[in-house]
Amino acid sequence: MTQTFDDDPAVTLPRREFEDLLAVAAARGARRALAELGLENGSAREDIHDLRSLLQALRLAKRTAWQTTVKILTTAFVLTLLAWAGIKLKLLGGVP
Repeated sequence: MTQTFDDDPAVTLPRREFEDLLAVAAARGARRALAELGLENGSAREDIHDLRSLLQALRLAKRTAWQTTVKILTTAFVLTLLAWAGIKLKLLGGVP
């Protein structure tokens, strides 16, 4: 006798079958999500690793750029102070 589910909205499955069904659904969902991101060709792990490496390099470059900017501004400020002090002390041949 074949059981139809049209009249009974509740479906019962043994726990093992239910867990297997969930595992298959999760795997399909993960594959679909990777496909939507364009990472379905099997190299998703490598692609994500490359993206993380690129992001880390970008962060390092940004931090280095800020450090360089601060160093340049600090050096310019100190040189300006030294020039001003030299002029005030008439070491650089400033106006008598």
